[in-house]
Amino acid sequence: MKKTFTLIITAALLSAAFAVAQNLDMVVRLFDAYQENRLTAQKIRYEFAAFNFGKKLPAPPEARKISPQDGMTQFYVPAGEFLMGRENAKGTSGPAHKVYLDAFWIDRVEVSNAMYLKCMAAGGCAALASDNTRYQNWIYRDHPVVYVTWEQAKIYCEWAGRSLPTEAQWEKAGRGTDGRLYPWGNEEPSPALANFAGTGIHEAVSVYRYPLGASPYGALNMAGNAREWVADWFDAEYYNNSPYQNPQGAQSGFERSLRSGSYNEDGREILITKRYNHEPGSAGLSRGFRCAENEAPR
Repeated sequence: MKKTFTLIITAALLSAAFAVAQNLDMVVRLFDAYQENRLTAQKIRYEFAAFNFGKKLPAPPEARKISPQDGMTQFYVPAGEFLMGRENAKGTSGPAHKVYLDAFWIDRVEVSNAMYLKCMAAGGCAALASDNTRYQNWIYRDHPVVYVTWEQAKIYCEWAGRSLPTEAQWEKAGRGTDGRLYPWGNEEPSPALANFAGTGIHEAVSVYRYPLGASPYGALNMAGNAREWVADWFDAEYYNNSPYQNPQGAQSGFERSLRSGSYNEDGREILITKRYNHEPGSAGLSRGFRCAENEAPR
């Protein structure tokens, strides 16, 4: 009996140690908050909400595969029509219009620091801006790689055998075909669904968190966490004359499009239809990316 009890306690301690080791970024944030007298019960709840313990997750994706190059899980998005943009939207996110896309695969998560380091080690990617002090730190290995320019994101996706998604691919992967406002549906954002200003975290977190906020195809963090570069040149008026089938964006421009919003945006700024834009050579604190892959002809 005593031996069994000892084994149970040992197993519990090992499990706890493993859990702490896998989530040291959260431990560091909570410790810093304690040191600065900012630690509250709400802050602790919001941190743990990102894991969605014991709650029912969205439906599993139709199909998945693993990229042999970087280990990324990719989810299948079938061919078909969807509603892109938002009716009566202020700014550049409208008008709503129907778009048909061929089938493609979308990365389950934003490209992480660990994945980017694989590309660097293979000689496929360049080191990031010196402003990024975390991407080579093991504690932050699962955080989205940021401070990447559009070109660096494009090069990574090509190294991985994929490409940056078009704006249309990104939006369909994020909202599906029912015209929802957020990846998870029409429910307002909460600390259990996305990393946005309302969580009070104020920095990106692991790309694997917020499973309850998954898109209809299973992609995570398509609202909040890090903004994501996409393939298109940005054109504020593009939706007024976008082609129906497989739109590729404007033929030229000065800025590239980004989607998703980040951990600093409020709930309305992380709508799945929200468009962002920036100079492609600018590497920013909250700019990351994910890749896509067109379905091979049969």
